Parts: sequence; structure tokens; C-alpha cells
Amino acid sequence: MIDQDREILLFAPDLLGESLAAEIATEELPLRVRRSADQLQGHPSLVIWSLPTETQPLILQREILQLQQRWTPAPTLLLLPADYGRDPEALLSLNCDGILQDPDLAALREAIQTLLNGGRVLKIKPHSAHSSTSEQSLSVAQSLLVSGLQQIGRDLQVIKALLDPPPEHLVMRLMLEGRCRELSSARNLLLWLWGPLHTGLAEVVPLRDQSKTLELTLNDREPTAVWNAIQQRLESAVSSGLGNGTGQLLAIEGLHPERRRDLLLALLQQLHEVLLRLRGDELVSTRDQKALSARWQSLQTEVKQQALRSVAGNYVRLPQGEGLVAVADKLVDRTDLRQSDDELPDPQSMLASLVLDQPVLVDGQLLPSDDPRALLQLETLISNWLVRTAELIGSELLGVCGEWPELRRYLLQQNLISTRELERLRNQLNSQSRWQDWIERPIRLYESRRLLFSLKTGRIEPLLLTEPRDEELKRLRWWQQQVALIVEARDAIAPQVQALVKRLGDLMVVVLTQVVGRAIGLIGRGIAQGMGRSFGRG
Repeated sequence: MIDQDREILLFAPDLLGESLAAEIATEELPLRVRRSADQLQGHPSLVIWSLPTETQPLILQREILQLQQRWTPAPTLLLLPADYGRDPEALLSLNCDGILQDPDLAALREAIQTLLNGGRVLKIKPHSAHSSTSEQSLSVAQSLLVSGLQQIGRDLQVIKALLDPPPEHLVMRLMLEGRCRELSSARNLLLWLWGPLHTGLAEVVPLRDQSKTLELTLNDREPTAVWNAIQQRLESAVSSGLGNGTGQLLAIEGLHPERRRDLLLALLQQLHEVLLRLRGDELVSTRDQKALSARWQSLQTEVKQQALRSVAGNYVRLPQGEGLVAVADKLVDRTDLRQSDDELPDPQSMLASLVLDQPVLVDGQLLPSDDPRALLQLETLISNWLVRTAELIGSELLGVCGEWPELRRYLLQQNLISTRELERLRNQLNSQSRWQDWIERPIRLYESRRLLFSLKTGRIEPLLLTEPRDEELKRLRWWQQQVALIVEARDAIAPQVQALVKRLGDLMVVVLTQVVGRAIGLIGRGIAQGMGRSFGRG
């Protein structure tokens, strides 16, 4: 309920300010809008600053800081013009309670009510000029790599759309599948020639339209409100359907789209139940993060089992042998859900914020969980846990379906009903897992990088996070340590090899210009003189 005596201090150009002052207040939102500090009868409940034109980031940050210092504890709402072309990520560092770009009157009223109730509002429309500026900052080699990967990515998306569902004409299907393999090979060749050693660079470069609005609303600043906002965003991303933008095979791709969605939503719901249980645990009073992480790990097997039961259905029965068996009970008995993914980061950074209400470390700054930068980082960590946990369950389901043919029609894609296609996918996943475990993971550990999977609307996208991983590097097996040693040797030898090649190149230039060039010149001069004498005698 909004108090009728609340005042809003509005800083805006004359025409816009008069219009907003006359139209913001309604019967449902009774407020007094003041255009200057002299008109205030008390301390304002909200300060609104409508930015007339694009301003330098440093000037904008200084003005916001002055407003916050002058009118604290009143929240600040920044209104941006429609043609604002600065980097949206830079706006997140302003620590402003609300940021709206070109809002309509209804959105503005809703944002004001949210801010007066103690929440946060963020709605920014990225400008196309930002992407062009970032592309201009790339080197020639990087721009060639990015443009090539983007073109290949767009063609692959078109072909995959044509293959879903597969065309009935066999020749057309074979041609499309062949073209898809050809583009994938071309992408791998580009990465091998130009890109770094880690995989996923082809999809780290955004291959989709970046004009999507960055929108976020928090009803209050408590950890429960932060988790509810993250949960709603992830549910929206999963429900809209997810494509594979990771650049590698995923086990959940073999599942039927409905089962895949049910699995991710079930894991998200189980995570909600786990957070509720941890908040009511006695460990919260001790604030022992290690004990909290141990408690989290002990609940992982139960979380996977409950998610698996939710996907299979507690009352679904399918034939096996001569009778009908309960699918959920059979799957829980025949799957090993105790295994974990070594690439999952330490859950302390996620649990400390959502359970213990501790700040989040983002780019060297400790930020509260309700800060948009901290919330987006927490969302990425939760997305990564969802995808990797779903991958573990999906791999087990593919193994069970290989031994239980009747289960394939219920859980898997239509093309994986064939035993040959299913075994081919399982073999490819096993080969990919070995390659990543033996080669790619040691390289990422040595480079202090961690591959995260982020859930976006319509895609699962990779994200490389740089963090110290020295302890994991020490625990590698012998062969994995040799891979890291080869990378270190390459880094050590590369400068000497480059210097040697440069010296050889300089030597070849001298030989070609000073020796071979002069010799050819003398020969040509002798031929010309001889021809001149012959013409003279004639």
C-alpha cells in the first residue's frame, strides 16, 4: 500500500517533466511529484532522474553518486532515452536501484511501486552500436575468426531447423546431414588454425541477436526474493525450449523435448526444496560454509532421484519381459546417481549468498545478492549446475534405454528408437568424455579456466570463467599432467621459435635481395648488352 503523503523528486527536461508530473499519480498510486527540491515538504521517498541525452560513463556515475549521497535513503530511478548506445554492462556498475530505458507510463508506474516497496527494477535495451564498437576493437585475425564462426553458426542453425523433424526424402536428409558435418569440420578447422586451445569458442562468440532486453525485477532485497527472481528467469528460459549452443554433444539432446524440459524443471524445483531445507537447518546458525557444502553434497543423490522420478512419472508402467513394471522405481534401481561432475565449481559461492545471505564476489567487489551483477552471476552458477546435473542423469537414461527397448519411445527422440542410432550417440558421448577428460580438462586447469553452461532463452550457451584451479591441477593423473606439461613447454619454446623464424626470414630477405637479385640483374644486363651489339652489327 502506497502512502498518500509520499513525495517523489523528479529531475527531467521541462516538457517531459511536466507530462510525467501530471500523469504518474493515480488513484491506485497516490503520490506527490515535485520538480525541484524547494517544493519538498519533507524527505522524498524516491528520486527520479530522466537523462535527456547520452552522457559519459564517468559523469553519469558521479551524478548518480551525488544524488544518492544527497537524498539517502531514498532509492534512485534512472530513466534512459531510447537511443542510449552505451554498454549495458557498464550501467550495472552504477549501483542504481532502478534503471529503465524508454519506458511507457504503465511500466514506469509499476517500477515506482516496486521501488517504494523496497525492490529493484532493471530494463535495458542493448544498442546495436555496442556490438559494432566491440567488433572494431578486434584484431584482423580475431575479426576473421569471429566472422567465419558466426557465418558457420548461422548456417548450422538453419540446417538443424530443417532437420527437425527430418525430411521424408532420404536424399535430402543425407545431403543436409552431410552439409552439417562439413560445417562442423570447418568450424573445428578454424578453431585449430586461429582459436585458442579450449573448446566452445565458436559459441562463446554470440551467434544470435543481442538486441534482447535485459530485464530484471526484485520485489524486495531478501535472499528469498533473489532466488524467486532467478527461478522465474530460468523457468522461462527452459519452458521456451532449449537448443544446443555449446559446440559439443549433450546427452540431454537424446531425450524427448518434453522429457528434457521436465528434467530441467524438476531439478529446478528440487533445488528450491533443498534451499528451503538448508535455510531451516541448524547449520545456518553456525554459519559454517564447509559444513553447509558437505550437507549440500549429501543431498545431491536424493535430488537426482527425485528429479528422475518426476520425469518418469510415479504411475507410469511399461512392459519389460512378460509383465508391466513401474518405470520410476526401475530407473532408480538401475541408474548410478552417486557420481558427480568434476567441472562443477565449489557450491560455497552459491550457497553462502542464497542461504546465509552473504555478499557475492564479482570482479573483485563484494556485492549484495540483490545487486544485478551478483544476481546474474548466481543465475549462471545455478544454470551450470542444472545443465551438468541433467547431463549426468541423461547419460544414465541413455544407458538404461540401451538395455530396455520399450523405454525408448517414452523417453528418447524418435530417431534414437533405432539401436544403431542410440549406440552411435552413446559411443560419441563416451569418446567426447574421454577427450575432454584426458586433453581439454588439463588444458583448462592449466589456463585457470572453467567451462560453465548458461541457460538463455532458446539456447544452452558456454561461458569461460577465469579462476584459480591450482589444487585441481595438482590432483591430475600422470597422463593429464603430461598434457599440461606440453602446453607449458609450448609456451616456453614459442618465443624462441618465433625469434628463430624471424631471423631466418630476415636472412632469406638478404639472400634474395642482395645475392640472388644482384646476380639476376647482372645476367639481365649482360643479355641486354649482347643483344645491343648484335643489333648494332646488323
